[in-house]
Amino acid sequence: MSGRGDAWTELRALLRLGLPAAGTQLASMLLGVVDTMMVGRLSTAALDAAALGHLWIYGTMIFGMGLLWGMDPLMSQAHGAGDGPKVARTLHAGLLLVAFLVPPLWWAWAETETVLLLFGQEPQLAAMAGLYVETQTYSMVPFLLFLAMRQYLQSRGIVMPALWVVVVANAFNVVANWALIFGNAGFEPMGLEGAAMATAATRSFTFFGLLGWILLRKLHLGAWVTPTAQSLSLGSVWEIVKLGLPIGAQYMLEGWAFQLSTLLSGRLGETELAAHTIALNLASLTFMLPMGLSLGTSTRVGNLVGAMQPTQAERAARLSLAMGAGIMVASAILFVVGRDALPYLYTEDIAVVALCATILPIAGAFQVFDGVQVVGGAILRGVGATRPAAVFNLVAYYALGLPLGVALTFGLGWGLQGIWTGLAVGLAIVAAILLWWIRTRVSYVPLAGADRAAMRRA
Repeated sequence: MSGRGDAWTELRALLRLGLPAAGTQLASMLLGVVDTMMVGRLSTAALDAAALGHLWIYGTMIFGMGLLWGMDPLMSQAHGAGDGPKVARTLHAGLLLVAFLVPPLWWAWAETETVLLLFGQEPQLAAMAGLYVETQTYSMVPFLLFLAMRQYLQSRGIVMPALWVVVVANAFNVVANWALIFGNAGFEPMGLEGAAMATAATRSFTFFGLLGWILLRKLHLGAWVTPTAQSLSLGSVWEIVKLGLPIGAQYMLEGWAFQLSTLLSGRLGETELAAHTIALNLASLTFMLPMGLSLGTSTRVGNLVGAMQPTQAERAARLSLAMGAGIMVASAILFVVGRDALPYLYTEDIAVVALCATILPIAGAFQVFDGVQVVGGAILRGVGATRPAAVFNLVAYYALGLPLGVALTFGLGWGLQGIWTGLAVGLAIVAAILLWWIRTRVSYVPLAGADRAAMRRA
């Protein structure tokens, strides 16, 4: 009976962290979904250009985001151990890390059109996507700072402020898109460029909104010290980077598997790219739920590891894996049942809708694997074992999944279905290896190197 009670207690703790984090991720994803839906009303070309722009923005930002996630195990374990100053010093180093990330990202965004042309995209779409990305360049810094501050709060179990800020940002984004894309409220219609301006303004809003909330509600109390030369040193930044490099590599490898699938779809034609974009957008939307759960999982597992409670940490990990899979089973059912209706949320082009309906069941099939692998990666982050997931993604996607997708698509003539089948296989392999690794190799021991015998007795 005690074991069942402990499980319910842990489940409530996970939901208390995971549900708001999932809501934040879902609301953040809705910013892009709304953009895609509203831009899709302009033309298929505008939809494709926005998709390519999002591809490059996400594809370049994901590595930097992964580096910042290197703060997670440091902060969550420090909070679990009651070391507020360590949490603050990690934030200082994370903000300095943002300064190092900006120059290469700025350069990458400036070269969007050139890169897309090198990948064989149509010149007109590449030019439109280049302008779309260039218009958003100034929002890069606020977005990275928002991520750092969100991790700072989340590691301490404070998850509601980021959720409410992003919810309000969604309302702001809808109004800004309505005004700037279509020329309402006294603005001139700006089409795709207007969508980019609205997105950039919304990203900036999230940063200033969260910063204002922290200062007004004094959420930094208990985990803040004055920055020092040590907390702003390269050594402190390197402490984050050591953990963040594998996380960045993992998410970059996974993210670019999907970005490359978009580029491959673009080589098939405009209709195929639009159908792929809609299916990927829907899959990304449902993915935000287990992604949010994974953020809560990383925090919870890290807190328990830092507090030297390995049994509870392992219980939290197992419950999270079960919830991640369960959420995505429901998503898979939705994709199969709603395959003919869901694409109409984005476009009225019958050819695009019909093609999208043929790949949504495949997208539904890998939803379960996606839920398992994202939570599995979070468990590894929580314990500070960030390297294995990067290796698993490299093998699963680039040695197996993507080559299979290319062979099916261009060798056997499966078209878009071949690309999605390859992605599903890659996800299944990552999920299976992660489950095996967590079951057999993970140790719930603090990063600081606590006495292992004492941990076992605990």
